[in-house]
Amino acid sequence: MSLRGILNADIGLGTINRNIYGHFSEHLGRCIYEGIWVGEDSPIPNTNGIRNDVVNALKQIKIPVLRWPGGCFADEYHWMDGIGPKESRKRMINTHWGGVVENNHFGTHEFMELCRQLECEPYINGNVGSGTVREMSEWVEYLTFQGESPMAALRAENGRKDAWKVTYFGVGNENWGCGGQMRPEYYADLYRQYQTYVRNYDGNRIHRIACGPNVDDYNWMEVAMREAHRFMDSITLHYYTIPGQWGEKGAATGFSEAEWFETLRKTLRMDELITRHTAIMDKYDPTKRIGLIVDEWGTWYDVEPGTVPGFLYQQNSLRDALVAGVNFNIFHKHRDRVRMANIAQTINVLQAVILTDGEQMVLTPTYHVFDMYKVHQDAELLQLSLEGGSYSFEGKEEIPAVTSTASKDSEGKIHISLCHLNHLASAEVSIDLRGLADTSLKASGVTITGDAIDVHNTFDRPDQVKPQPFSECSIKDGVLTVSLPAMSVTTIELA
Repeated sequence: MSLRGILNADIGLGTINRNIYGHFSEHLGRCIYEGIWVGEDSPIPNTNGIRNDVVNALKQIKIPVLRWPGGCFADEYHWMDGIGPKESRKRMINTHWGGVVENNHFGTHEFMELCRQLECEPYINGNVGSGTVREMSEWVEYLTFQGESPMAALRAENGRKDAWKVTYFGVGNENWGCGGQMRPEYYADLYRQYQTYVRNYDGNRIHRIACGPNVDDYNWMEVAMREAHRFMDSITLHYYTIPGQWGEKGAATGFSEAEWFETLRKTLRMDELITRHTAIMDKYDPTKRIGLIVDEWGTWYDVEPGTVPGFLYQQNSLRDALVAGVNFNIFHKHRDRVRMANIAQTINVLQAVILTDGEQMVLTPTYHVFDMYKVHQDAELLQLSLEGGSYSFEGKEEIPAVTSTASKDSEGKIHISLCHLNHLASAEVSIDLRGLADTSLKASGVTITGDAIDVHNTFDRPDQVKPQPFSECSIKDGVLTVSLPAMSVTTIELA
């Protein structure tokens, strides 16, 4: 299979927002408890109750922003239950996820401490579904007000005199579903009311985020933008890649070649969804002031056999690595609207980048793609086009064999990332390099691939899938030639 392309290194298309590489941590299964929080007295090495190994791994991939506490959990979470002495915090049943006891030991202070350790921005989701305007207003005051007030005094009583800086605040989550089963007209009015009291204190500027549509609910986007666009800074979109049907999603490993193809075909739909939702946004916001935040995305399979269904624990294979790379390429393409994205979820839930089991930790193929793509954070998107190389399986709809993206960082290094979806054949790619300031650049790279479509990392074999040095790339007479392995994600540096 052969593909030809052109890279115009002197045509910049705008900055790739680093927040596209954001994450999402919900009180769901073992994401927070065991995955992030083990408590100060745990034998697992920790700092202030937060696992050191997890923090170090997430810092390696330069996690820019972390969303919390949900998800569906956000609209049943009452933040005051999670402050003060841990022994006196209210206990509750997590009715959404597994019916287990939530002891609220991980609350506002613990989350902000996690963000401090990670050196990332917090993105907090407020409760509209079962909360009140006052509750949300007081949470913002507790977090960000520095002067004399009841919430600032309460924060000081709980050990924190100085206010935090909080930029991103979501007003509700999935209010069309688990967040209240609302009509868009009703939510738009509630949003206008609630956001009024999400105030800016002491120079802290809140970026107000409205709950947007699920998948292709274009009516929700239309109504929300029409009725409330003047009061929002961003609006969300949720889309999960599910190879099967909602009741039988398919297995995370041991799947067929047909399921491999179907997963990637459905992942590519993200481009259509963003394009059509953006067209609606353009009607009401032609200057593109408002961002589109894809704050829940990733694969969703049947849970691993023998695990609690409500914990949504699934393995993570080479297929998920391709899903991650394809989505990043799409987000880059829409960088004028897509200002943030948050994979679901960070640890032990859905398309996790890390899995833990007691003291053990394993990095998933998805983690390694985040590591390979971090070179694109805040870089300038470059004009890259590829032609040829379609991919079909058993007569199904054709999809591109290779998706791609390219950027130039602040040091002038060019990075090209290529996702080769075909699981049966390698691909030869030739890219004309145009507009280079330096024609003596050399190519080097790193790739992730495997010998089976469901190859994955386990606690016994944690390094079955990891990036390897890639030398099948060279530049001659202004043309970059790349020999891509089947089913691979590759990043090439020109420097």
